[in-house]
Amino acid sequence: MQRVTENPRADWQSQVEALGLSYHTIDGQLYWDESAHYRFSSSEIAKLESATAELQRMSIAAAERAIRDGWRDRLAISEAAWREIIQSWERDDLSLYGRFDLMWDGSGDPKLLEYNADTPTGLLEASVIQWQWLLQVHPQSDQFNSIHEQLLASWPSWPAKQIHFCAQRDAEEDWRTLLYLMDTCRQAGKSTVDFAVEDLGWHAGWHRFVDHEDRAIECLFKLYPWEWMWAEDFACHLPGRCSRFIEPVWKMLWSNKAFLVLLWEMFDGHPNLLRASFSADGFRSGHVEKPFFGREGTNVRIVENSGLVEQSDGPWASQPKVYQALHPEVTFDGNHPVIGSWIIGGEPAGIGIREDASRITANSSRFVPHRF
Repeated sequence: MQRVTENPRADWQSQVEALGLSYHTIDGQLYWDESAHYRFSSSEIAKLESATAELQRMSIAAAERAIRDGWRDRLAISEAAWREIIQSWERDDLSLYGRFDLMWDGSGDPKLLEYNADTPTGLLEASVIQWQWLLQVHPQSDQFNSIHEQLLASWPSWPAKQIHFCAQRDAEEDWRTLLYLMDTCRQAGKSTVDFAVEDLGWHAGWHRFVDHEDRAIECLFKLYPWEWMWAEDFACHLPGRCSRFIEPVWKMLWSNKAFLVLLWEMFDGHPNLLRASFSADGFRSGHVEKPFFGREGTNVRIVENSGLVEQSDGPWASQPKVYQALHPEVTFDGNHPVIGSWIIGGEPAGIGIREDASRITANSSRFVPHRF
């Protein structure tokens, strides 16, 4: 694994904008950054793919145990949501996608930082944007990236002929992710409707969720976290109807940072895991503190040798916390990369890399392409 610097394409802005990446620059700072890329060997890519498949297997086993042993309280999930999770899991409600965030420098084993299993973004960049870069800049190389093809192959699994898509009205990155997913859905033969999640309604006469034009929703892809769904006024209408949603409600198990503790308890010492606990005690070299339902690297604290090294602000400070062993610092030319390894339809599908001068990966951290 190497970080290689090079000159960006002269017209890279227009190239990525043509594929939908309107947020390539955020507040004057590059988000899409092709002045560098990460180069892997074939064996390193094989190791990443194997680790991703193994983490998916372990996540399934841990979810089964969490349900069997009634870990609702440990995961801070409401009784109403827990009942739906159990039913959804037993129905084997389909999942479309998810992203494992891994730390790795090419030596040893990739380590899981967290599983973005419910509303992961960065999909457009990891799929068609970096693939276009590869074809134009390094056509002789390959890329761990079958995301687009696996999305096309996954959509026919849903029986609904029409799928609704919603996200928050003013979230540009979410909408671009949504539009990309809608395009793959249409290419797979479905019809689509998009609307703002703020306009999701309930039709009392039909006992159905409806869109902004009062059309009944058969199946809804929501780029909106399940823990927020259960806090909305319409949550009273969710019981018995969660099978209509993508991602499925059982994804609340995996998207919760407390799931890291459950994974460690089941697979203590596994080479792809970092020790995780509900207590900060007993971490020798340091730990990372994360809120159960934190997002985009907010409210994270890094403690090393009993001293606070770095922290991020955010709205989740009052949430319960998970403590994870601090991985030795991984840096390339002063940049700290995190590898997002995608699961599509239950299978490894490719990677995208975010990097930052900070050890905490945030919403503004740069996306850098890769090849092997």
